[in-house]
Amino acid sequence: MTAAEDVTESRLLLAEYDRIKEEQRARIGFRDNLVYVTLAASTGILAVAVQSAQPRILLAVPVICLILGWTYLINDEKISAIGCYIRERLGPRLGELAGVRGVVFGWEEHHRQDAGRLTRKRLQTAADLLTYVGLPVVCVAAFLCSPAAQPVLVAVSLAEAAGLTVLGRQFLRYAER
Repeated sequence: MTAAEDVTESRLLLAEYDRIKEEQRARIGFRDNLVYVTLAASTGILAVAVQSAQPRILLAVPVICLILGWTYLINDEKISAIGCYIRERLGPRLGELAGVRGVVFGWEEHHRQDAGRLTRKRLQTAADLLTYVGLPVVCVAAFLCSPAAQPVLVAVSLAEAAGLTVLGRQFLRYAER
């Protein structure tokens, strides 16, 4: 068998499947670790702000949550996009080449039909919003209620609040998928 005979469309598609599933697994691990990093960083900042009695330090929490929240959201979207690609393009093409009727990668369809999926997605969205939007909004509000609220820092906090609003909307937008 020559090298050209060894390379078939089916083998290429299966190799692509292996690579994108590997990417999906890596993105899931990275995304999930972002939650721990966000909570650890936020807790550290809150502790420093409380111990030092410096409310302006609270304005670091929204910055961290905006950056890490956006990174979380983008990874989550790519994870979903990979699953969609497998379900809608790669699986059907492999099935066509193999002459298979029905779904080729059954898990990609099966796990989405779980009766509790919608509830889990809603709870996950609530947890994401609490972590990446709720906590930093509380920090902004606490800062604004403090005597440290100087005009420049108030402007910073309002810009952070606007950014958090955009991030929250994006979480809700992607949750619909």
